[in-house]
Amino acid sequence: MKNLPLFDLAVIAAYLVAMVLVGVYFSRKNKNTDQFTKASGQIPGWALGMSIYATFLSSNTFLGVPGKAFGGNWNSFVFSLSMPLAAYMASRFFVPFYRQTGEISAYTHLEHRFGPWARTYAVACFLLTQLARMGSIFLGIAISLQALTGYSMQMIMVVMGVCIIIYTVMGGMEAVIWTEVVQAVIKTFGALLILYLIVNSMPGGVSKIVDIGVAHDKFSLGSYAPDFTQSSFWVVLLYGFFINLNNFGMDQNYIQRYHTTSSAKEASKSLWLCVWLYVPASLMFFVIGSCLFAYYQVHPEFIEAIKQKVAMDRLPATASAAEVSRLMATLQPADYGDKVMPHFMVTKVPAGLMGLIISAILSAAMSTISSGMNASATVFTEDIYKRYINADISDKKLLRLLHLTTVVVGLLGLGTGLAMIGVKSILDTWWTLSGIFAAGMLGLFLLGLISRRTNSHEALTATCIGVLVIVWMTFSSNLPDQFSYLRNPLHSNMIIVVGTLTIFLVGLLVTKSKGRSSEQIRKEVIVSNE
Repeated sequence: MKNLPLFDLAVIAAYLVAMVLVGVYFSRKNKNTDQFTKASGQIPGWALGMSIYATFLSSNTFLGVPGKAFGGNWNSFVFSLSMPLAAYMASRFFVPFYRQTGEISAYTHLEHRFGPWARTYAVACFLLTQLARMGSIFLGIAISLQALTGYSMQMIMVVMGVCIIIYTVMGGMEAVIWTEVVQAVIKTFGALLILYLIVNSMPGGVSKIVDIGVAHDKFSLGSYAPDFTQSSFWVVLLYGFFINLNNFGMDQNYIQRYHTTSSAKEASKSLWLCVWLYVPASLMFFVIGSCLFAYYQVHPEFIEAIKQKVAMDRLPATASAAEVSRLMATLQPADYGDKVMPHFMVTKVPAGLMGLIISAILSAAMSTISSGMNASATVFTEDIYKRYINADISDKKLLRLLHLTTVVVGLLGLGTGLAMIGVKSILDTWWTLSGIFAAGMLGLFLLGLISRRTNSHEALTATCIGVLVIVWMTFSSNLPDQFSYLRNPLHSNMIIVVGTLTIFLVGLLVTKSKGRSSEQIRKEVIVSNE
């Protein structure tokens, strides 16, 4: 890291070595699959709550949220406001349900309820969601560290990916959780430090920040009109509720952790601890974004360097200076919001503190990626390998398979991150991808949980229709102008809302219509017999 003083390098190195040592320490206990996947159910509720909070507070939050607030307003904060309702539903219904089943996989129930196709479909959606999540997080950390170190994003992703893979494979779920407890503290303190440095660097302090924010409508939560074609308050609220319900109720990252505590009560407490930590923490990142906007309004001369970096990233290496200048002239704050905080850190954070802040950004990425790797490996072994290849595999061989799968998933997530280089907004990209993949899972699960009369055929029909709706909503914007009337008029965040409701409601209607048909046939038979 050629731009950093020796002390900062030492802080970063100490953090990375500590994370690897945690993996080494827990590797001594990591001798069976039960320990690797659920830490033998010995994790205290408070530690699990901080672990879930750390997973939520990823580099997408650390970099993407300030970027969104810089380029727009606080509209995306409505996502966090939806968390308490989703947490209530999860703690009331989902946590007790999963604890009673005793199944480590969140998707085994779907096979019991609808057959193998339902389990396989949910597993595919989950794995694709994880790749999208890990890829966007790898990208977030690379954007930040490239600005701070001068190294290429590709090199940064590869080096960090290797470090994460090592401690996740060695330590299993227990290492994941306890490293996340440490990472939760580091990343929260790092965010507070960044906020202090911005306010301290701002001429006029807090009052000036508020004045600029009010003048540019930076504190708005979005339009309250019932408009679902743009990112209004209600669109983000609905999106947040459905995504968080999917997270708490269907995402293997969280379902697997419900089994790491001693009781369902402890698991529910951990869920609420996550919510009460994350909501104010996410608000802090929106405040950081608004403070950065005010700072760069006062110092517009710094914006040109940021625009130039964004333009050069988007254009091929052979682009001329004139082409770079033309693209720079078209860039809006939303186009370069993700680059602003790294630039501030390079130019304003004093030597000695940079290492701590970089460690906080690293921890934001590592916590989510490591848990995603462990959960994905568990799903692959339980729902694919043991289901379709070898159900009688020994525990020793299964543990080796878990290790190998963890490595493969980590490499695939790294590859996804490399493929995402150049996207406009980390947060927008992640929200779009997660909405596409999560919609089908949640709708199918709710159908199975609520409608006990729905069988496999009705669920399959509903899922097929739901998938077609999701595909249409996702890709219809690419239709040529002569077919513009066939384009999806709703905002992309509505994909998970409409997709989930389509599967659920179509399933209910098909079940009800089939019930009526059966009843009509029964009556006709009775009449004919008479």
